[in-house]
Amino acid sequence: MRRKIVAGNWKMNTTLPEGLALAKDLDEALKGKETVCNVVIATPFTHLAGIAAAIDTTRIAVAAENAADHATGAYTGEVSAAMVASTGATYVILGHSERRAYYHETPAILKTKVELALANSLTPIFCIGEVLAEREAGIHFEVVDAQIKESLFDLSPDDFGKIVLAYEPVWAIGTGKTASAAQAQEIHAHIRRTIAGKYGEEVADNTSILYGGSCNAGNAAELFANPDVDGGLIGGASLGVDKFLPIIEAF
Repeated sequence: MRRKIVAGNWKMNTTLPEGLALAKDLDEALKGKETVCNVVIATPFTHLAGIAAAIDTTRIAVAAENAADHATGAYTGEVSAAMVASTGATYVILGHSERRAYYHETPAILKTKVELALANSLTPIFCIGEVLAEREAGIHFEVVDAQIKESLFDLSPDDFGKIVLAYEPVWAIGTGKTASAAQAQEIHAHIRRTIAGKYGEEVADNTSILYGGSCNAGNAAELFANPDVDGGLIGGASLGVDKFLPIIEAF
């Protein structure tokens, strides 16, 4: 049975003291609770080691928001997958729409990042999704297929089975717009069929696909009720326990 996951992406928010306090508050809120899903928090690089040491990582896994496309070397300011893994983080977000748009990350760069993450025993949360113009042009299926195929389809079946996908309707991130539950199910099911066409039904059925577009306490239960929506990649709503906890509990 594939994993149900609710992952919070803090983006470039919180100082280290603020982030430590938020992580500890969430850890305390989850203590003693029966959760159906795995909980992940993706924090700025500066926070990773401190948070991993401060919380119960069997209850809340820690993720980086990115990692470099080089293993080591003269790349000032970059953070490698090995460095991320050494902090106690076990996940890494790769291919987020903001990284693609603002930092011009190409499919080839992301392919390398995925391979380095896997080589360092990190679970990639690999983001895919279309912008508004692509949705309105009716090419959203083709867009997500290309993003998957160009960066992930050279992986072995075993390695692909270690990937978590996150579908982001880019037009719904931070805009307050949300794909309807039916729209989310339609494209998640399409993504699963694309995977099945390459790797077979078993791998496809075991791949967790998260929804990543303005998911919140008000719509999480409806989104998560879809058979092909396996959780959420949560942005702003992950920055407060009062907003994030109800999403976790929506399962």
